[in-house]
Order: sequence, then structure tokens, then C-alpha cells
Amino acid sequence: MKQNKTLRKILLVICCICAALLVCPNSVSAAKIKNERQAIKLAKKDVPNAEVIEIDRDYEDGVLVYEIELVKGSKKYNITYRASNGKKLAYSWEKMYVSPKRSKAMISKSKCRRLAKKKVKSGTILSLTRKIDDGVDIYKVKMKSGSKQYTLEYHARTGSLIEYEWKLKTYSHTGNTGKGYIGVEKAKAIALAKVPGATVVKAEFDTDDGVPIYEIELVKGNYEYDFEIHAKTGEILKQETDWND
Repeated sequence: MKQNKTLRKILLVICCICAALLVCPNSVSAAKIKNERQAIKLAKKDVPNAEVIEIDRDYEDGVLVYEIELVKGSKKYNITYRASNGKKLAYSWEKMYVSPKRSKAMISKSKCRRLAKKKVKSGTILSLTRKIDDGVDIYKVKMKSGSKQYTLEYHARTGSLIEYEWKLKTYSHTGNTGKGYIGVEKAKAIALAKVPGATVVKAEFDTDDGVPIYEIELVKGNYEYDFEIHAKTGEILKQETDWND
């Protein structure tokens, strides 16, 4: 009789464990993104009440990711998740319409620095440049903090933040030299040959419409230089210069 009671208790414990596994799967499996529906649900949790306008399932340097674009109010959001564990790799938002506000005076560079440091606490400013985009005067700030790289754009006449982005450093794939790629060091050398004596403030691997590229950003004196270099051929696909006052 005692043996039967012991056996029933053991069976009961086993049944409880099995039921718990079915109802509460392990956290890794629960976080994995298996389809677009799950990716959308995750993005809407990060940006409540937003409308999803585009979703892409793609491979970034061999890593399966979901890229979600959303709209909420006057802002457009972009979020990138790793499919294997649902981890957020990049996050950004921008205001869809910005008034030039030409009647207002420009804020100082030092004030913009203070705004950026307040937004990204304990962050280090790598560069601060001024540019004009669609008639709007903008301060563009590059920062780093912990495992993240930040890009902030402030309205140079109102001081309002009009664009915000962060990416995990490990998501930049800066050491990519496989698949016939020239490697990030070679890409930096190509850009520096165009601007001797400049300082590299950004160097990362990316894809643009399926084309593998290295994005290289340099600063020298009062200017900031942006390059897009073909990751396999080394050809400079794009070069831009912004004035840094």
C-alpha cells in the first residue's frame, strides 16, 4: 500500500512538471521571433498605439533580423530585432515634418552639447557638426555609452530633438572580413586617403538595398565627412561633407 502511495506521488509530481513546461516554456523559446506577427507584436509593445507601415525579414551578415517601421503621431520609428532571441539591435525615431523656424536665432554649440549629455547620461560625445537638411539648420551629435552608439539631431534654432537613434556596437559588424569583403580597416584607409589627417569617428558594416557597404565617418577641422564604400570592391559609392562650426 505504501509503495502504491509513493508511486502515485511520483506520478503526480511528474505530471505537474510536464504541465508547467507546456504552459510556461523556457524564456529563450518564448523570446524567439518565429514570424512577422510576433515581430509586429513586439514592436507595438515598444511603441504603444503605433501603426506598422512596413516590416522586412532579412539577413544582416548572416544574422536573421526583423526590421519594423511604425508611425505614431508626428514621428516615424524604426526598430531592428534579432530573430533568434528577440533582442533589440537598433532603435530610432524621427519627426516627419520640421519647420525651419528661420526667425529664431541659432542656439550655441555648447548648449547643444549640454542637451545631448542630458539625453544620453554618462555618454561621450564623439563629434558635433552642423548641417542644413531640407532648409532646416541641424546639429548632428555622435555619442557612445556602454554598448551603444548614438546619433542625435537637434533643431539648431529651437534646440528640440528631431531625430534619435542608437545601435548596439556588436551590431555594427566592424570586423567583417569574410565573404570576400575588403575589411573595415581597408575601408577606413580608403576614406582617409581622401581626407588625410582626419579622425575616424564611425566605421561599420551595413547593407543598402542588398549591397554590402562600409559606412565610414571622419572629422577634420570644421568638417565632417561621410563615406559609403562597397564592401567587396572598395569603390566609393557615396561621399558627403558637412560643415562643423
